[in-house]
Amino acid sequence: MKRLGSVQRKMPCVFVTEVKEEPSAKREHQPFKVLATETISHKALDADIYSAIPTEKVDGTCCYVTTYKDQPYLWARLDRKPNKQAEKRFKNFLHSKENPKEFFWNVEEDFKPAPECWIPAKEIEQINGNPVPDENGHIPGWVPVEKNNKQYCWHSSVVNYEFEIALVLKHHPDDSGLLEISAVPLSDLLEQTLELIGTNINGNPYGLGSKKHPLHLLIPHGAFQVHRHHLGLCWPIPDTYMNSKPVIINMNLNKCDSAFDIKCLFNHFSKLDNQKFARLKDIIFDV
Repeated sequence: MKRLGSVQRKMPCVFVTEVKEEPSAKREHQPFKVLATETISHKALDADIYSAIPTEKVDGTCCYVTTYKDQPYLWARLDRKPNKQAEKRFKNFLHSKENPKEFFWNVEEDFKPAPECWIPAKEIEQINGNPVPDENGHIPGWVPVEKNNKQYCWHSSVVNYEFEIALVLKHHPDDSGLLEISAVPLSDLLEQTLELIGTNINGNPYGLGSKKHPLHLLIPHGAFQVHRHHLGLCWPIPDTYMNSKPVIINMNLNKCDSAFDIKCLFNHFSKLDNQKFARLKDIIFDV
């Protein structure tokens, strides 16, 4: 199994899935559901699933921390997708009753151009120096989150490159029943993947912040271990482990508090330093 904190590609379902002809509860206008059966998949068995540590699935968007411009940087997930002609060929292949065993991609010609700074995700199979697309016809990858890029403004709200820190939600080091929001050095997160959650991410299932005062946080993958099954339950689950524990703010930023922009999240959290809340969704900024 993958080590905790390192998720470079989409994680397949542990169980074999089946399609049921009934309206989706997750996607509007989708006339079918994809549900897990009780049969463990061959991929999971090959990956030694019985030795795995179950952790809560955090519902946000995937991020990665690695070096850019000679310093630790937050990177956003950006998958390269096929152009219209290649996508049409791929869909015809998927729906053909006389499928050949394998679809052949010409990576140099079949895919939309990527930004110069784009890098493919790690552990992706390569042929002749080109990354091989996944089963959905996408090439997973990353782009650095630049400070003034409006497309990734919610990503950039949780990092400060001047002080090289990030806003992270994790377990309190001395109390397993308590969560902690703190400013973590980006260098401590190098080569880790994390999930960005918050007001403007994936429908905000955790109820964080508000439209007027958006709130976003990073959570390291594998941060919250669980010992129960989630099959057959609605998603998002209203009271997940993460959303039912008390949380304390512990910024430890005395040296640079006065240097933050008054509108940034780091400044707002600094004002709440050492305060404890019953749940994540109870955190409110007094602006």
